Amino acid sequence: MGSVADDIGPAAPRPPARPPAPSTRQPGTPAPRVAGEAQPQARPVAAPQPLLEARRYRQTIHRVDLWSVLKISVCFYISAVAVMMVALVALWAIADAAGVIHSVEKFFGDLLQTKDFTFLSGEILRGTLLVAAVLVVLLIVITLVGAAFYNLFAELFGGVEITISEDETAL
Repeated sequence: MGSVADDIGPAAPRPPARPPAPSTRQPGTPAPRVAGEAQPQARPVAAPQPLLEARRYRQTIHRVDLWSVLKISVCFYISAVAVMMVALVALWAIADAAGVIHSVEKFFGDLLQTKDFTFLSGEILRGTLLVAAVLVVLLIVITLVGAAFYNLFAELFGGVEITISEDETAL
């Protein structure tokens, strides 16, 4: 199986840079002087910079490798879940330290008319991890199905055409 880069093709050759404007006198020779004129102040002459044009070329993405999509989506969704879990644990710890968790437990105890209502932090974390794992698998499958549909439609209609431009002044 080839990668997406195999479908893009070779890079276009660079166009030659424009030559500098021709000068009428040789570099390093003084300008001719007229008798009786004051000598002008010597100015440093900057070398003319060639005009650089941005290269532009079109490429068409005909096919997306499903194995590459699977690897990228697994890494992306697992990383996203890890970040979300760390954030949720941190928010739970901050809310517990601020007394918000106890207030919510008291509210639900009054609502359900029980005196010993408590949240089980371990059970909540375990349930959240289970829901996150199911969501990761579901999102990976949806991403793979979307990539397969892209391949199908690209085969029928020709893919997505992109224009790539390279600005050489930024280099």
